[in-house]
Parts: sequence; C-alpha cells; structure tokens
Amino acid sequence: MKLHFVRAQKQMSRKYKFYNQEGLYFVSFAVVYWIDVFTREAYFQIVTDSLAYCRKHKGMEIYAWCVMPSHVHLLFRSKENNPSTVLKDFKAHTSKQMQKAIAENVQESRKEWMLWLMERAGLKNSNVQKRQFWQQHNQPVELWSPAVIEQKLQYIHNNPVEAGFVSEPHHWKYSSALDYSGGKGIIDIDLD
Repeated sequence: MKLHFVRAQKQMSRKYKFYNQEGLYFVSFAVVYWIDVFTREAYFQIVTDSLAYCRKHKGMEIYAWCVMPSHVHLLFRSKENNPSTVLKDFKAHTSKQMQKAIAENVQESRKEWMLWLMERAGLKNSNVQKRQFWQQHNQPVELWSPAVIEQKLQYIHNNPVEAGFVSEPHHWKYSSALDYSGGKGIIDIDLD
C-alpha cells in the first residue's frame, strides 16, 4: 500500500483531535450504548452510500473502512484539509438517515427499544435536540509511519474475524478487505 505522507508527525495522536489537517487518520465511532443497529442491508447501505458520497463530493480519501454491527472504523484523509468537518457531516447525515430508516421500518422488531435508547442518550447531551445516534467521540489517531498504517489496516480488516462473523477478512461484505485481496469492494477506495 502506497500512501503519500504530508508533514508526517512523530506522534500518533494528541488528545484525540485532528491537529494535522493534512494527516492520515484512523477513527472509530460507535452507536450510542453500542447498540447493534447494523443488522439489516438497508442500514448498512445508508453508511456505505454516505461514505461513497463523502469520497466523491466532500474530498474524503478513504483508504480502509469497516462497518460492524455497532460501530465503524475508517482510515481516511481530507483533500480539503478539514477532516473534522467531513467526519462531522458524515455522522450528522447518517444519524438522521438511520433514525428515519429505523422509525419507518415496519419489520424492525427492536424499533421502540432502539429509538428509546437514542432519546435517552439525546437527553443527556445538550448538543442534541431529540435523539442521538452516534457517540460523540471519534478518537482520531494520526498515522505517521508505514508500520502504524499497516497495524491499523490489519485491525480494521480483522475486526469481523475477531468478532466471529467470518473466517477471512475479505469475506466481510462491509469492509475494504476485499479491495486489498485483489477483488472489488462495494465502495471505491483510495489505494495509492
């Protein structure tokens, strides 16, 4: 994997903020209360469509990604040097779309429970008007060496294996592992 380093930092992170606007970052973010929301194709599609949109229209360079039932991992950089804004926009959009999809899904047996938990999380957060979908912290870690990039890449792609969902990383449909195994994943990524 070839990645161009721009002003490489010798520290991986500093209190979980996007200090280097040109940096390559590993981020993980979870649904409130770690709810296993991503269990239906329609829900996964909201996230993958939004990632593809951010890549095409918002300057998000995506090098690796994985959507798990309760959380998302990304290895990304912002072409516009605004990683915080791009991630905030992605999370705001997917939050609204996911809440709407859950509320309108007549087959969702856990609808009331999930929406209640999201309302409960929203009541605890003064920045939220009604419901909160994503936990607020992203814990961005700036990646500054090929060894650290490889470690995070393996972590992202092995997440579904460690969880027992698949036996090989490239068998998980909702990640970029297939792209790194010679195949074509469901969204385009930036391999070089």
